[in-house]
Amino acid sequence: MARDTLSDWTDTARLASASLFDYLASFSMPTLRIGVTGLSRAGKTVFITALVHALVGGGRLPVFRAAAEGRIARARIVEQPDPNVARFAYEDHLATLTGPERDWPQSTRQISQIRIEIDYERPAGWFGSGKGQLALDIVDYPGEWLLDLPLLDVDYAAWSRQTLASIGEGARAVPFAPFRERLVGLDAGAPADEMVARALAEAFTAGLVTCRNAEIGLSSLPPGRFLMPGDLAGSPALTFAPLPPDTAAEQRPTSLHAMMARRFDFYKLHVVKPFFREHFARLDRQVVLVDVLSAINAGREALGDLELALTDVLAAYRVGQNSILSTLFAPRIDKVLFAATKADHIHHANHDRLEAMLRLITRRALARAQGAGSALDVAALAAVRATREVEVKRKGETLDCIAGIPIKGERLGADVFDGVREAALYPGDLPDNPAVLFDPARPLDPIRFLRFRPPVPQIAREGGLAPLAHIRLDAVLEFLLGDKLN
Repeated sequence: MARDTLSDWTDTARLASASLFDYLASFSMPTLRIGVTGLSRAGKTVFITALVHALVGGGRLPVFRAAAEGRIARARIVEQPDPNVARFAYEDHLATLTGPERDWPQSTRQISQIRIEIDYERPAGWFGSGKGQLALDIVDYPGEWLLDLPLLDVDYAAWSRQTLASIGEGARAVPFAPFRERLVGLDAGAPADEMVARALAEAFTAGLVTCRNAEIGLSSLPPGRFLMPGDLAGSPALTFAPLPPDTAAEQRPTSLHAMMARRFDFYKLHVVKPFFREHFARLDRQVVLVDVLSAINAGREALGDLELALTDVLAAYRVGQNSILSTLFAPRIDKVLFAATKADHIHHANHDRLEAMLRLITRRALARAQGAGSALDVAALAAVRATREVEVKRKGETLDCIAGIPIKGERLGADVFDGVREAALYPGDLPDNPAVLFDPARPLDPIRFLRFRPPVPQIAREGGLAPLAHIRLDAVLEFLLGDKLN
């Protein structure tokens, strides 16, 4: 039996064993595992914090039927089932959002998890109502890591060819110019040299980081751990880069080229595969957060790259309806939600347009999942609403604006904000026809952005922190949980 075949069989056996364990455990406590991911700046940490707070704090959730009908008796945070996974720091993030400084929490750079137990009443039916209980596991992981899963299907030579072709074109060309210059005259057949490998990896990583910045706004940038290394920072597992084809160098075990290929294979085997096996493949449902507005402002190449990234994201999922057999040995993701975040940066009249744009960007991914039988939806969302809507009259015209407190140092024209004063902003309108996004013959107007501070926290009449204002978080909860609480 070939080594790769044996490895695949072993991985399948481990996944089946974990799935069977999860299934047996669900007899004592029904469990739903929801994965939450998103590419850089999409707002995963804020989303999970707001979702947990809405459940345990009794938020205003009119579209979430179990909450609106008063059937949720109690929701509480309990000990998570996986002691080897970092706990999502909910309390710390909530304190950052609502404390005296009112700031947005830092993005998580590793896998984390939190468990909520929900006691609820089933709705009255043929057999009357009854009590139920659900364990909700929320698993947070960087979307950049998810983009590594397609690497499992390519070898080092193929990855190098594809990567070197892409970094010489379009918006990637300038950020990767220093890396490409290092390749000029490089002897890949020379003996492996750690300092040369490190210099190449650092230059390659610098190109990835620059392409991710808001000004360029690209999304499809594997390997993902180069952008979010976690505890692997500086390790040989991340000290590789693509090299031009060189048959002689490939065949020399002591060459730089051979060392790079070994490290690429190590990365797939010991970094990407364990992530898939231990976390990703055990999910029941998935939320993918998308910063559509920033991609619009970055331009059409960024939008096209976002579409490619989201198609690759969903291609990595095992989607479809679960049968008893698949639940036992190879669970599938039966619901996927793509959510466009930062909906509070635009007027509510544009929310449906934002959803239509996201639906267009994800059309290929949606078609694939729908064909497999998964339930899919898209939503425009603000998990924590930082603005309110106002009307501003200017030169006889009434403008639909948003108002909030910009983060200290934000600029609007010549105006620099101090983090205390409120400002009103006309963000502009999204096009009513989403096809404009990919039509080079049509102008693509940017959305005017300011980064706003979190809202001033409100105190509930009975004491404690009042529910956080949001946009469509209740609809998201209904899609993800509604059928499990009936």
